[in-house]
Amino acid sequence: MVEMANPGKHIEIVVQQLNKYNPENESVEHLLDESAKVLQTLNGTDEAFVLETLSGCIEYKPLLDIVVNAFFVRDGKHCLFSERNLYVVICYLATFQLEELGLQQFSRIVKSLDIAKMHKFLRFFFNVLNLSTWIKDEWSQIYDSLYVKENWIDPLLGWQPKIEQLIKQLADKLANRVTTVKTSTVTKPKEFDLTTPKPRAIPIPEPIPLQEKHQPVPQSTYKPPKEKQHLQQIKYRNRRRAEELLLEANVSQFRCATVKPEKKAPRGNISGIMKNKTKFQAQKIQGKIDNVPIKLNAAAILREGALYQRKMEQELNRIESLLRGGHDPSEFLEWQKQMREKDLEQQLAEIECRRLQGKLSHEEAVLARQNIIQENKKKAELKREETAELMRQYAEKRLQEEKEMRELVEQVVEGHKNVKQARMKLQKYKRQIVQEVSEESRELLRQALEEEEEKIRKRYELIQQIRAIESLPFFRKKFVDLTQTAGYGFSGEMSIVELRERLALLKEAQKKAEEEKRDQIIHEKQAKEQLLLDKLEQISLFRAALGRAAALKQEEKKIKSQLTEGPVKDERVLDLQKKIIEKTMERKKQAEILKITPQKDGAGPGRSWETYGNSLQEPHWKEMEESREQQFKMLQNDLLSRETAQKMAAYQAAKIGATSCILR
Repeated sequence: MVEMANPGKHIEIVVQQLNKYNPENESVEHLLDESAKVLQTLNGTDEAFVLETLSGCIEYKPLLDIVVNAFFVRDGKHCLFSERNLYVVICYLATFQLEELGLQQFSRIVKSLDIAKMHKFLRFFFNVLNLSTWIKDEWSQIYDSLYVKENWIDPLLGWQPKIEQLIKQLADKLANRVTTVKTSTVTKPKEFDLTTPKPRAIPIPEPIPLQEKHQPVPQSTYKPPKEKQHLQQIKYRNRRRAEELLLEANVSQFRCATVKPEKKAPRGNISGIMKNKTKFQAQKIQGKIDNVPIKLNAAAILREGALYQRKMEQELNRIESLLRGGHDPSEFLEWQKQMREKDLEQQLAEIECRRLQGKLSHEEAVLARQNIIQENKKKAELKREETAELMRQYAEKRLQEEKEMRELVEQVVEGHKNVKQARMKLQKYKRQIVQEVSEESRELLRQALEEEEEKIRKRYELIQQIRAIESLPFFRKKFVDLTQTAGYGFSGEMSIVELRERLALLKEAQKKAEEEKRDQIIHEKQAKEQLLLDKLEQISLFRAALGRAAALKQEEKKIKSQLTEGPVKDERVLDLQKKIIEKTMERKKQAEILKITPQKDGAGPGRSWETYGNSLQEPHWKEMEESREQQFKMLQNDLLSRETAQKMAAYQAAKIGATSCILR
């Protein structure tokens, strides 16, 4: 590094910038920018030195604070705390920049500052005992101990003899300066004779508590808990119960529609498969569903009672409004119902048209696929010829490479013969070395065994002495009188017998309160049961009345449905059905000519028409069963007329090719 003209001035600038720096309100980058503006008068080398020192003091602040704080506690008790950053800068230069600065430049920097302060700080910091013990331990808590020792502690210990000479020079200068002051004739004011503060006493280290003997690890740690086994058993039983319920549900499925299994037909016989499609078979619903008993809990009874009470209030309000001259909305509701049925018919026709259009597009796609298959066959034939040509060329190339490889192997085998001879000589030399080393190791091992036996013998004698001391009897019994107090002088102090007596009285009082609470709960439960019985009686009356009204209404709808006509098919649906029949006949003729089995668009080549037909029919059967159940529930609750139900059934039957069934 180039020597600085005035190093003391540069150190003062760094200390001033550190005094201004506040890490909570200012960033490091902002501090360096402000410092660069202040250092514009200096040359480039001095400016770089000041900025590097300033940034290093901030970066390694935790390490430097450990040394400086300890200095103020021990040797620097009478130093000013305002000069703390000066010691921080000197500590940074000595720790991180001493190799780069050199001893001569570092000595110039130290001598340009106050000699007494520098002498005291360097003597504290470069103490071998301090560096090797607490400074190393404190720094190792922040950084890796191996890194601290190799990069910081060992270099400082290496520089310690030379720094010791610098400390002696500072001590000599300090002694000469003191003698000159004594011989000076200049009159100086005397300081006040104040009592000097006593040095702080070094705190006595607290004794390290001995660790108690640890309890052995319980055996339950290595065994699985019983709760886990219990949960596994519960999980197994629940799974078995779920499998039984699933088996029972699969056995007793819905019997309103049964599907007969198809007989497998040949792959090419498409007409036989289309004729043998499964057809829907309707069966009558057996039993009366209206009279099935339902078990109700307390909440359901109260809820149904409130519902019937609310319906009765609404009916009374309606009768009162009619008596006052109100209007009956039944005609409007009937008209609204008819209009909804018309809208439903139109929607069903539109859905049927869309379904038939999809079927028509499917037939067209099958025809297009047959054409694509023919083109792909031609392309595959051309590709096969090109592949055969490439394979022939590849075989010729492989023969040439094998020939070259055989020649290379022969050359390598000749080289291996020479290598084997050199390897044999090397093995003989290694065997001699191993024999010499093994003899030395046997002697060392024998000495180590003798030393270990001597240690074990001494340890065994010590253990025998300890056991003899422990075998001496020691009495630890303490007799206690339960009728007397402990004698500590507390206001509420009592003996153990009195305490047991009071606890017995408290238990009797608690038991009496529990019995009173139990009687109160029984009375409340009886009152609630009586209320539920009253509600059940009221509900049965309302159900009987509503059942009779529903039966009358059902008879009226039955008579009305006999007068209406059956559903009429739309013209668009008939036209689409004719087009589909024509496309199907055309596809069959083309398949017979080309002798190609038609496949479903997007399906794999291995899937037959039988599998495709079954996969299409399964969702139709499920959809039809769900629609039948929904229509039956709506008929029971008077939410759907019989004519609309028949139209919906006809539409569902037309979708899968089955005949409509009459709901019962």
